[in-house]
Amino acid sequence: MGSTSTRDVSPADILAARAAGAGVVKHTPVTASFALSELTGGQIILKAENLQRTGSFKIRGAMNKLATLGAGSAKGVTAGSAGNHAQALAFAARAHRVRCEIFVPKNAPIAKMAACRGYGATVIEGGDSLDDAVVSARARAAETGMAFCHPYDDPVVVAGQATLGLELIEDIPHLKRVIIPLGGGGLTAGVAMAVKRHDPSIHVIGVQVEACAPYANSQPPSGPVLTLADGIAVKRPGDVTRPLIEQWVDDIVVVDEDAVADAMVLLMERSKLYVEGAGAVGVSALMSERSVPDRDGTTCVVLSGGNVDLGVVPGLIRRHETQAGRRLIVFVRVSDRPGGLAQLLAIFAEQGASVIDIEHVREGVDLHVRETGVNAVLEVRGPEHAALVVDAVRRAGYDVSQ
Repeated sequence: MGSTSTRDVSPADILAARAAGAGVVKHTPVTASFALSELTGGQIILKAENLQRTGSFKIRGAMNKLATLGAGSAKGVTAGSAGNHAQALAFAARAHRVRCEIFVPKNAPIAKMAACRGYGATVIEGGDSLDDAVVSARARAAETGMAFCHPYDDPVVVAGQATLGLELIEDIPHLKRVIIPLGGGGLTAGVAMAVKRHDPSIHVIGVQVEACAPYANSQPPSGPVLTLADGIAVKRPGDVTRPLIEQWVDDIVVVDEDAVADAMVLLMERSKLYVEGAGAVGVSALMSERSVPDRDGTTCVVLSGGNVDLGVVPGLIRRHETQAGRRLIVFVRVSDRPGGLAQLLAIFAEQGASVIDIEHVREGVDLHVRETGVNAVLEVRGPEHAALVVDAVRRAGYDVSQ
């Protein structure tokens, strides 16, 4: 890499990073979002980096890092990570045919560890926390001569992430605003440099999540951080990336957990895109009006990753269905005789309500000796339909509450 200053990642460095990723890094598509355009009153384009190899933008920086290491990677590479960086480095190491060891914290996601192993990496438990895993990886590098690869605080990695900015310039006419998830800062800084060198009038906004927003707040969070946007839950800005963010990024906004959840569901439901919480925060910013689109040109929202923890999806759907009035929960007292429940279910069916879950409740409720309680979760068409279902149950003589 030509540049040496942490502030100076040159255009030549970014072009070299693009060449380093050739054949592996995908030129990911952009797609117009009618739903977001209608909601915000602007022209919104989504950069679908969730469709990138390994499921996130991280492969861009990882490929550039491996290319610039050259002979320095002969003994292999190592990192401490439980997520997208681990998968990207493992994939890049396989592409360069070098050894890779990933140190992960206890209870790291099984699917992500399996993906790393699938790419040929050795996965090693490196302590109770991510910080412990990083310490373990650094120690391993010092002991063996392996190259330690930082996920963001490295100008080589920043240059790799900046290649996404080149694609935005090439693919989006009249680009005037870019909204980017902001974690450690490598992607945001890199893209900001690339687009603003092309056109200084392009406005770049970084988005952090309320639970962990060290660029927006001077005080980093202490203790574990629980957030849907765990991929950007980086507690401290990097020594390399902080000055780059300060120099190139126009604004930083913060979104809350509800906004992240709403954005993930909207992307699934309306755009048919599977995007992790960290990758969806830019959409969150628009939906919650923490950021607004450009009124004259095009606004691009970068969807930085698609490695969604499958365990959170049912909860997201339940929450959305409830908010939209398409999920009705009722408690009904029914006769504790044969056929009592069947009669209630027949009413639900007559009203077109679909039973999702049903449970008898006999403990902790004041019931007649010949009664039983029934908790029912129903799928309905909306609030008006829900009211009709409840009214029909009451007209049939049942004691029902919501």
